[in-house]
Amino acid sequence: MKYDLHTHSKYSSDGILESKEIKKTAIKNGLNGIAITDHNTIKGGLEAKKYETKELKIVIGSEISTDRGDVIGLFLSEEIKSNDFYGVISEIKDQNGVVIIPHPFDESRHSALHPTDKDRKYLDCIEGFNSRCIAQKYNNKAIEFGKKHKIPITAGSDAHFANEIGNAGIITDSEDLLEAIIRNEIRIFGKQSSILNHVGTKAIKLWRKIKSG
Repeated sequence: MKYDLHTHSKYSSDGILESKEIKKTAIKNGLNGIAITDHNTIKGGLEAKKYETKELKIVIGSEISTDRGDVIGLFLSEEIKSNDFYGVISEIKDQNGVVIIPHPFDESRHSALHPTDKDRKYLDCIEGFNSRCIAQKYNNKAIEFGKKHKIPITAGSDAHFANEIGNAGIITDSEDLLEAIIRNEIRIFGKQSSILNHVGTKAIKLWRKIKSG
């Protein structure tokens, strides 16, 4: 079973993908499931959930901006209202969700969170491979952190465009994704995204800024 645990739809400020396109591309690329983790909202996940089939499981999530950096919550049912690191984690836990730190240590992103040893007790997982990390040393550092603290290591494409869906993710033999993650019965796979996708994302942000202002 293959899952991409980090993707964005049109409900992200820098996303354009429609739910139907995400579903179609995910199945085409051999995925059994996909997490929609839009920036600061679960709207994309809720919409995509309508198109869930036996072929493709949809996980509702969100990539939340906090005062320390981004945090992903998976298996959500309600919007996260806080922007405080500890408050966000508390809200995710209250929904029986899973806390993941995406693209940690990535110094090229102002939104990257740099977890410390003291943060271990708050984290369920750490993203050990993000396809949009330009320097793979940051992915390697995340993997080292996960191994050191014996927490599950996940992966995701961080897709903003269709050509990125399925570039990274996790593989498990279990049909219960939540249990597989909690029990750390997963392994990661991934390949780096094209730099052109970063250029495309910046173009979308600029276009929307001009359009709104």
